[in-house]
Amino acid sequence: MHTSDTPSVPVPRALLFGASGPIGRRVLERLLAHGWAVTALSREMQTAREGVDWRRGGFPDTIGESAGFDAILSCGPLDLFSHWYADTSTGAARVVAFGSTSVHVKADSPDAAERDLAERLREGEARVSQAARARGAVVTVLRPTLVYGGGGDRSLSRIAALARRHGFFPLPDDALGLRQPVHVDDLADAALAALARAGGGARAYDLPGGETLSYREMVARTLATLDPPARPWLLPAPLFALAVAAARLCGLHDAGPAMLARMRQDLAFDDVPARRELGYVPRGFEPDAGMFGTGDAG
Repeated sequence: MHTSDTPSVPVPRALLFGASGPIGRRVLERLLAHGWAVTALSREMQTAREGVDWRRGGFPDTIGESAGFDAILSCGPLDLFSHWYADTSTGAARVVAFGSTSVHVKADSPDAAERDLAERLREGEARVSQAARARGAVVTVLRPTLVYGGGGDRSLSRIAALARRHGFFPLPDDALGLRQPVHVDDLADAALAALARAGGGARAYDLPGGETLSYREMVARTLATLDPPARPWLLPAPLFALAVAAARLCGLHDAGPAMLARMRQDLAFDDVPARRELGYVPRGFEPDAGMFGTGDAG
């Protein structure tokens, strides 16, 4: 009896930048679970594992082979990735790159460094979109809000580290600006959904978390997860400003006035496009101690 050979289905190949970072680690796990073969970039040596070709390097290092991939994902700095992508022949591989809602928030900041960051994000998005359009590639830019859940971030993990050291965290009593913290696992799910999104061209999505709460409440929930729990220390705004200025002079922190002023600002974003087109369903903010690393309390 004649039996015809069944043609094998080729394994899709992905090139993943920032694979050892908080978001990148989650994206890597999902790619492997969905049958992708992954070439993963990290600045540090990583443990070998099946399905992953680890390469050591990062921007602007040479990474070797860059063609022949079905998808390219960037979980690192968008501006650096955008220059690499614009200057590298990658064919029509689908692109998913993480940016930030800072492109909106910091564009009009009184802090020159923050305005520069927003401009670099804006230019990075435009550069990637232009290069992808020239290649006939589909590109998706994902803009998270305040990211947590992977440890090592410079927001909630840093707050947790300071609170562990001192047993409290000072806040102005009017720190009531709205926040939508987003978990790294929800971002990784969105990245995989972006690989399969319908439609072509370039799209960008804001990715807030699933709950909107005040800055003060967000910090209080974070501190309550610590062992022992820490507490927010609420100060009248003028007294808080004096305390912050004194701490900065002593080298205890490097938070600028613009960053501190945002505690009072509403930073809430629309996730309807992401829900509709990516099936994005982020969780509410229910932290536990394992979500926060030691952070940088310097």
